[in-house]
Amino acid sequence: MDVDHYAVLGLPSGEEGSKLSEKEISKAYRAKALELHPDKRPDDPNAHANFQILKSSYEILKDEKARKLFDDLLRVKREQHRRQSERDSKRQKMMTDLEARERSAFAPDPAAKELAEEEKIAKKLKEEIARIRAMHAKKGAPTTFPPKKETGGVGKNSDGDPGSTMDKERMLKVSWEKIGEDYTAEKLREMFSKFGEVEDVVIRHNKKKKGSAVIVMSSKDAAVASTRSVLGDLSNPLLVLPLQPVSSVEMPAAEKSPEHNRLNNLVGAGYQAFEDSILKKLQKAGEKQKQ
Repeated sequence: MDVDHYAVLGLPSGEEGSKLSEKEISKAYRAKALELHPDKRPDDPNAHANFQILKSSYEILKDEKARKLFDDLLRVKREQHRRQSERDSKRQKMMTDLEARERSAFAPDPAAKELAEEEKIAKKLKEEIARIRAMHAKKGAPTTFPPKKETGGVGKNSDGDPGSTMDKERMLKVSWEKIGEDYTAEKLREMFSKFGEVEDVVIRHNKKKKGSAVIVMSSKDAAVASTRSVLGDLSNPLLVLPLQPVSSVEMPAAEKSPEHNRLNNLVGAGYQAFEDSILKKLQKAGEKQKQ
């Protein structure tokens, strides 16, 4: 039942075999018998059994009724094989689809992944922008200046407090024309630190063409040395003046002469003009040195 009798005779099986004539089957049998006859295979122990199988297959195919039943059997087997193949194919497809769905279920969502990546990059960018802003603010922004102590009058110490006078003697007023490269708090600190420790730098922002700043040195000697030595860039010189001259013994109000008061008023009124003339002289000197 499990033998393909067409294949035993060396003939094509299936639908093609069922169309063969008896003459073609007999011819194939004779050719195969000459090949498998035991006399031709003395050394083959299975020669006789193989020859008997050949004869049996020929007898079945030679009989019209037996051959028809055998063809039907082959047809049924082919149908079973085809259906089995289809089931296997469907089963394989189902398994493949199931595996794909499982991978999709456990795999991260592409849209969610892209959103997370975008948020991550945006967070890093914000941190970088904050770092850059902090760096620039540290370089260019003026530092805060400690509040001044309240005094009882303009230019005078309340209750004769000597500490306030000493603080002002360590302060320098620096001014310059706003031409070319401007001066920053960091640059001023670097210039004046050559003559002593700089405690603070306060740049005064105004809309005029002139820039100004207050420098607080660590000692009176450092302030005096800076006043005599710091000139700034030749293309944009600095005018450095003490915020308050070195302290001297004040005369009582009753002992001050009218001439002394007149000189004080003259100094206050002409301070700005004196400052402007010094700046212009320094600028002309810088231009001549360049030429």
